[in-house]
Amino acid sequence: MDARDLLPMGEITRRSGFAASAIRYYEAEGLITAHRSGGGQRRFERSVLRRLAFIRAASNVGLSIEEIRDELGRLPGSRTPTKADWHRISRHWGRRLDEQIAALQRLKGGLDGCIGCGCLSLRSCTFSNPDDVHGEDGAGARLLPDSLRRPHPTKRASR
Repeated sequence: MDARDLLPMGEITRRSGFAASAIRYYEAEGLITAHRSGGGQRRFERSVLRRLAFIRAASNVGLSIEEIRDELGRLPGSRTPTKADWHRISRHWGRRLDEQIAALQRLKGGLDGCIGCGCLSLRSCTFSNPDDVHGEDGAGARLLPDSLRRPHPTKRASR
């Protein structure tokens, strides 16, 4: 590989829109790889930009880091992924998005009914947890549909 084909961190951050800290995090998580210059600086192959775009799209859909890692692991390592490669690994996103849309519509309907009553009563709200009956299930809005849940951003899942 020609060293001129490698991009420095500044170019990757500028072109991807990710902060350098995010780039380092994705490298530590095994989602992207970097080469080191003689001075120890990170250099990235141009194809990393496609992987970063994929990471952004997958995150927006709601995939976890582990799911993104699994999906990226299905890409060919010996060549730049093609449009067909990307399509193959993102096919199931349509089903996931449909589930999220349906859950959001249920959430919206529930909020309209709750806000419409004018009192935001915890006794009749479809999203409340009266008498803490779901406390043993863990923290958070336990009645929120699973497809709308994301892990807390400061808590990393174990690998």
